Amino acid sequence: MVRLLLGLLKGAVLGAGLGFAADKVGLTGWGYVVYGLIGFVVGLVVGRPIWSHLLDKGSTVWTAVLKGLFGFGVGALLYALGHHAVGDPQIALAGEVRTLTAWTPIFGGLIGALYGAWVELDDAPPPKAADKA
Repeated sequence: MVRLLLGLLKGAVLGAGLGFAADKVGLTGWGYVVYGLIGFVVGLVVGRPIWSHLLDKGSTVWTAVLKGLFGFGVGALLYALGHHAVGDPQIALAGEVRTLTAWTPIFGGLIGALYGAWVELDDAPPPKAADKA
């Protein structure tokens, strides 16, 4: 349960932060790329992060890279579902009305939280065996 909440939190913070940066830069028309990159970064950082694979000689960095590549697809797919399948509902926030996917900090945080929770649960270390004396 703790790992689920940790994954939700880390993914939401990363997604919202990257979504906010994309909004400030003006990448509002680049939905597939923006949300794909959010999924990619969440895949690299959440769970067992890429730098822990770099420091562990018995591990491979490709695990984190594959999580990131899969996360790019998940982010792009969730954007496509929100934008095309659901119909991209209008949301009013702070006196401004935009579509759901145009609120990049909110939708990016949602994508990051969903994928981050899944990656964190998937990357959970196996339970330690009790020491046998």
